[in-house]
Amino acid sequence: MKIPKQAKKVFSGEIYDTYHWQQKLFNGEKTTFEMLKRPNTVLTISTKNDKIIIAREEQPMKKSPHTLFGGRQEKGETPLQGAKREFLEESGMISNDWKLLHSYQPLSKIDWTIFYFIARDCKKIQNPKLDPGEKIKPIELNFDKFIKVMTTDITHSHWLGFYLLKLKSENKLEEFKNRLFKK
Repeated sequence: MKIPKQAKKVFSGEIYDTYHWQQKLFNGEKTTFEMLKRPNTVLTISTKNDKIIIAREEQPMKKSPHTLFGGRQEKGETPLQGAKREFLEESGMISNDWKLLHSYQPLSKIDWTIFYFIARDCKKIQNPKLDPGEKIKPIELNFDKFIKVMTTDITHSHWLGFYLLKLKSENKLEEFKNRLFKK
């Protein structure tokens, strides 16, 4: 859901902004509704040769889950530009073959979209440039190990885990593998 045009920003935070507006109820009364807005999230499923590269990430006060490379889309960036920037910063890699896999809004009370991209044939061109609050270690996995990690381990990529389980139940994992590796 997007924030209504008549909403007023009542708080600006580091990540979240809070908006209020008057909303007419079914009985005719009005009340204040509230919604948050935050930068979109961009995530990358990256491949190199026959491997999928994910991250083992640690941040202050967070466990070290397996996750995809990614982060917040910055103002003025398209989702793809943000994904390419985050991927380069966190992995030191680039790709010339990007495809949008999926985007969705996970919560109705937050104006926020998560974008999943596939980056094929990645190559390292520099050392990662991590934020001071990040420790990221790239991990290369074969397809079967990737499926296991993303569907059973602690991960921030919840939609992807559910998506992979759905593909598995529909016997469509091979089709997805072909999308990743462009066979």
